[in-house]
Amino acid sequence: MSLVMLAGAVAGLGVLVVVWLVAQPRTTGPVALALLDQRLARGRREASLTADRRHTEESQRMRRVGARIGDVLDSQGLRLPARLEADLGIVGQSREMFLARIAGGALLGGVLPNCALLPFALLGQIGFAVPLWLVLIGALVGGVIPYLELARQAEEKRRAFRHMVSAFLDLVAMNLAVGRGVPEALQAAASISDSWGVVRIRDTLESAKLQGITPWYALGQLGEEVDVDELRDLAAALALVAEDGAKVRESLTARAASMRHRELADAEAKAEERSQSMLVAQLLLCVGFLVFLIYPSLARVLA
Repeated sequence: MSLVMLAGAVAGLGVLVVVWLVAQPRTTGPVALALLDQRLARGRREASLTADRRHTEESQRMRRVGARIGDVLDSQGLRLPARLEADLGIVGQSREMFLARIAGGALLGGVLPNCALLPFALLGQIGFAVPLWLVLIGALVGGVIPYLELARQAEEKRRAFRHMVSAFLDLVAMNLAVGRGVPEALQAAASISDSWGVVRIRDTLESAKLQGITPWYALGQLGEEVDVDELRDLAAALALVAEDGAKVRESLTARAASMRHRELADAEAKAEERSQSMLVAQLLLCVGFLVFLIYPSLARVLA
């Protein structure tokens, strides 16, 4: 029975591959140009120093697999959600690597139930056939884990990036105070550190200089890419008052102070949340200790 099921699965997979190859829609000229523009935009983003640059052999194979999956999604007109694209941008991970990890996690999650039940099947306690719902649940869990990990890393990176932006605004205001223009102040503030966030801004400013666009427009694009509202607000403020250094300086100082107050409020809220969780843990520990003390007497009375 197991051999019959395995042969049926292989035959069904072959039929599915044949149907997929035959049913692929033909790509028209405008669609091909749009796909090329998307690939060029992703290539420019991945050329940054913060992009996924791990060139191991396994990583290259996974990227090729992810590229094939991405081509299939593009041919069907499917795109990743904007929030997910922003998470990939802030973490510095390519779309191909993310899709490959999703596919690998789903495949591993689907195989794990078979590996877990194999010893019991060899002992004759259960059959070799694994329920389909168990395989599907394992594949779903395995595919969701990379997404949850990406969301967690993106949240941490975005919080650190906001903290860096507040310090960056102070540096820009200090450079404006000594008489520098807005572009020169931005370049000087971005060259004072080699942290990943400042390097990301410095790369953006250098790219804007090569492309012939204004630095604040490039910062706005970076804010859209990583989904950081502070950068978008900074770009809008610089675009409105780029010619008035005093108002720019006052605005940047006020924005930096507001960001620090917000970060302080977030830190206090998280500390309060952790204090509450510690209090609950202490209460549970006290209840367990009381049960430990009362149980002998209660068992003696009930006996």
